[in-house]
Amino acid sequence: MRKAARARRQITSALPVPDINTTPLIDVMLVLLVMLIITIPVQLHSVKLNLPIAPPSVPPPVPPEVVRLDIAPNDVVLWNGEAVADPAALRERLNAAGQQATQPEVHVRPQPGAKYDDFAAVMTAAHQAGLTKLGVTGSEQFLDDSQ
Repeated sequence: MRKAARARRQITSALPVPDINTTPLIDVMLVLLVMLIITIPVQLHSVKLNLPIAPPSVPPPVPPEVVRLDIAPNDVVLWNGEAVADPAALRERLNAAGQQATQPEVHVRPQPGAKYDDFAAVMTAAHQAGLTKLGVTGSEQFLDDSQ
């Protein structure tokens, strides 16, 4: 039995040790770190730059006039909340807005139940009046929330 134990000890002592000795690795890394710190010059120099001076800022442009056209389900068009009597009066107002030096933004908002014919007539009249800043607002009210 003693021979077997002695043979086993000789076999295990002949095998390489699986643990890595990290002490030399740490020593080398510390030496490299110290060398790096010593060789990097200290950057305390300031650089003077002659930057251009910007001209005084331009005041923001005046926000454009906004005309809200609401199309109600009962064939009534509202100009900024005020009912327009007939399509001819609407065309007159749109023509006047199109002749202005700075055209207003026209926000068309069809209400639920409004006829598409009324919407198409308003958009056509605005286009014929020369208005270029047209937008359809309020379309989120027609989204189907059931999905």
